[in-house]
Amino acid sequence: MKKTLPSLFRIATAILVWLPGSPHADADLTDLNLEELMAVKITSVAKKVQSLQDSAAAVFVISNEDIKRSGATSIPDALRLAPGIDVGRIDSNKWAVSSRGFNGRFANKLLVLIDGRNLYTPAFAGVYWELQDVMLEDVERIEVVRGSGAALWGANAVNGVINIITKHSADTQGGLVSAGGGSEERAFGAFRYGTRLNDTTTARAYLKGFERDALARANGSGAGDYWNKMQGGFRLDSEVSDADSLTVQGDMYSADLNQQLSLATLTAPYRQVVGDRAMASGGNIVSRWQHDFSDTSNTTLQLYLDSYNRREGFIDEERHTTDLDFQHHFALNAWNDIIWGLGFRYSSSDVTDIRPDLISFRPSDRDNSYYSGFLQDQLTLIDDTLWLTLGSKLEHNDFTGFEVQPTARLMWAPHPHHRLWGAISRGVRIPSRVDADMSLVGQILPPFSGQNVTPFPLELAVMGSETYKAEQVLAYEIGYRFSPNPAFSIDVAGFYNNYSTLRSFQPGAIDTSQLPAALSQPFYINNGNAGRTYGIETSAVMKMLDWWRWDISYSALQTELSSNAYYQEAVSPQHKISLRASVNPTSNVTLDAWLRYVDNASAFTLTGPAHIRSYTTLDLRLGWKLSRGVELALVGQNLLDNRHLEYIQETFTQATEVQRGVYGKITWEF
Repeated sequence: MKKTLPSLFRIATAILVWLPGSPHADADLTDLNLEELMAVKITSVAKKVQSLQDSAAAVFVISNEDIKRSGATSIPDALRLAPGIDVGRIDSNKWAVSSRGFNGRFANKLLVLIDGRNLYTPAFAGVYWELQDVMLEDVERIEVVRGSGAALWGANAVNGVINIITKHSADTQGGLVSAGGGSEERAFGAFRYGTRLNDTTTARAYLKGFERDALARANGSGAGDYWNKMQGGFRLDSEVSDADSLTVQGDMYSADLNQQLSLATLTAPYRQVVGDRAMASGGNIVSRWQHDFSDTSNTTLQLYLDSYNRREGFIDEERHTTDLDFQHHFALNAWNDIIWGLGFRYSSSDVTDIRPDLISFRPSDRDNSYYSGFLQDQLTLIDDTLWLTLGSKLEHNDFTGFEVQPTARLMWAPHPHHRLWGAISRGVRIPSRVDADMSLVGQILPPFSGQNVTPFPLELAVMGSETYKAEQVLAYEIGYRFSPNPAFSIDVAGFYNNYSTLRSFQPGAIDTSQLPAALSQPFYINNGNAGRTYGIETSAVMKMLDWWRWDISYSALQTELSSNAYYQEAVSPQHKISLRASVNPTSNVTLDAWLRYVDNASAFTLTGPAHIRSYTTLDLRLGWKLSRGVELALVGQNLLDNRHLEYIQETFTQATEVQRGVYGKITWEF
């Protein structure tokens, strides 16, 4: 099998290069040269429209073309394109995604949005990545901001913000059908249709689904984690008047997620592996109204409702969230550009303990309210040369009360091709239900074994605490962008993050209430850890010819944490390298190769630290345009090795390895 997949690509390459078509004619890889790419408008850095070149932050934009030509079939896979973002696949239906360290299944220092809708769940202050999906064909761009964005976006934007922005419905008129399948991607398909309802209103609707095969254990046996999902949704955009626009969009989904859990038991061998079929369903609706007072003043009012239900073999959670956000952007004068806003979020959670002997939440239901306001002023100190941005967000939550998160950013443009920027920011990660309400038995030590010197089994139980404080970071950043000509650009960012009041475990008195069945050793969650991370991230784009482009990125991360003996944060890879080559050998054929190296890492699990070895992997994609609206693609993933480990889940751990795979896809636009 190791020789078969590369052979398929050699044969396919020979066939596709032979196909008729004048070589390199109309073969530009994108419609933009690199200078125009640097001028692409983004909104995630300053909550207003600005060019990427003039953003005083470490920002990277993943375009729709990047996603297509990478062969990615999920949002986490597409995020591997960005420097400084750590993506690890835990099993077939789970991912770990973080920015600048602290990765894990329950990573909690990265804020993620889809069209302004916050994907954060207060259950663990992170993201259920398997539940976040869109039609990748309808993604306009993904804006990836590394570094603290808390001054605008609030708590949990500690190390970064990811904003997934879909296309305006006016840009998706007509129909699109895609379908495919392969060795790991068993089958997938999507349908979308867009239409114009009247002179000022356009809309689209879509339906998609997939079934993905199980991954494997280190011994080659199946991991029992195959899964499937169906999702549908719509988007409507209306120009209500010359000054007003309205967007309404929504999604609904249902997923079956199989998994194998390693659960602690009170009888020998004190751990049991069981198969579980998790069920997840939910939906959301977003309404956004924008009013333009003038070319330099506008307001946006957004309301969204989000709901999900997730039932696993040990717990069932139902959550409903309402979020209201208002912001006003205006130019006070020629040198003060101001944006301010107010926000309110209400989230209610109801948890049913299916295995209270292993995990429970007290109280079982909790309602949380969040209030916030922010103000930011961009001051032009020297016209077209020097800008200073000052701002802060004031936020109130039910766990820790008020939190202040300020920032100061300086941008210097000594030459049209050069940008130098620096920033200092404070961010916080507020407590979640896991920190405050959870009780979890992660391991049971047999009698007279290890640290257990008693004749009874000893439960090791993690206990939440109502006194848990917000985790804090003071972040220092500096960056440089250089684009000397339309064929080359480079972006470099350096950072130093100082963390305090990080999560730790503190042992309490041994509980004897369960004797003679067992003893229980509680470990209470507190804020006893601290540390620092620092590093550099760089990306470069070079167009050798109109039909040949290179994308290169390198990230270095050093993690130094003062952790206690009972809890150690995950350590993300120290070095990561990404090299992509995109070639159009003929006018109707595209060829992409993506080589990645990921360094050693470690994960924290409840049974002890886990080491993750470095790996190198290669993805290849061949595309053939049969006509203007029809394209065939053949994609090979992880071609350099048969299997490799990318990450391990913190709880109920079962190590699963990512496998080599190949799939084919056909897309028809009409």
